[in-house]
Amino acid sequence: MRSVQASERRHLAGPGPQPPPPDGILWDVVGEIRQLLMLPAALTLQVGHPAVGAGVDEHSVFRTDPWGRGERSLQSFLTWVYGGEEALVEGRRLRELHKHIQGVDAHGRRYHALTPAYYAWVHATGFPTYRHAQRYLGRRPYTDAEERQLYAEWLQVGRVLGIHDRDMPRTPEEFWPYWQRMLTEEIERTKVVDELVSVSTDIPPPPYGPRPVRWALRAVWPLLVPGFARFRRFMTVGLMPPEAREALQLSWTPRQDRRLRRLGRVLAHVLPLLPERLRYLPYARRARAARR
Repeated sequence: MRSVQASERRHLAGPGPQPPPPDGILWDVVGEIRQLLMLPAALTLQVGHPAVGAGVDEHSVFRTDPWGRGERSLQSFLTWVYGGEEALVEGRRLRELHKHIQGVDAHGRRYHALTPAYYAWVHATGFPTYRHAQRYLGRRPYTDAEERQLYAEWLQVGRVLGIHDRDMPRTPEEFWPYWQRMLTEEIERTKVVDELVSVSTDIPPPPYGPRPVRWALRAVWPLLVPGFARFRRFMTVGLMPPEAREALQLSWTPRQDRRLRRLGRVLAHVLPLLPERLRYLPYARRARAARR
């Protein structure tokens, strides 16, 4: 706990970090609606760490308020990239929020949410997920130069969140040995992983739209929720890097892979043709418009 507090004091005393640049990769991809399909894979990878999984299990409202929890997480994520000065405020808010999240994991080991190794892992999962998802949802994989730029920008986001450079690999070349070590030595199929990849229909209807729409959706939700649950698992497992699937013992068949590739080709060719008001989420769209 003392090491966490010392890290926090150094973070608050240091110079303010800079969010990723508007002409970078993250400004293009994070606010686009395709990224909604990528987030569940990264979130599931995060809770594959026993300490992170225990923290979410004991302190999160993802079971009682899944839609609200997802919406708040998404808004926070968009703010890290597009928020400018708001990004730094949001990063400090999140650290403050996590100060009191602590307990004991499934192996009887004490954890604290701001332990640098745990906090860094939560952030680290985004880079391999975006890299892998691009191979399905983009028109082509990232080039080596684009991967290097993506990782550099991801480190910038990490600094906004208060993650020190010493707690993250500095280059993609250093990242992959770290990634493999985490998957081999730390990551496991936790209780929360099982819940996030389940096809349980115990999901409330989304609470969005005018009241008549919500009423209608509530009425037909029992018919829709089984398909929604299967699609959620399909995208979560499919957009997870293969070595991560193996570490979490999640099955994925060649037939499923072909289906995901067909879906990805459609999205990769259709979505870029849409006007920005339909392609980007509102917060990102406003930031991009203001920048122009």
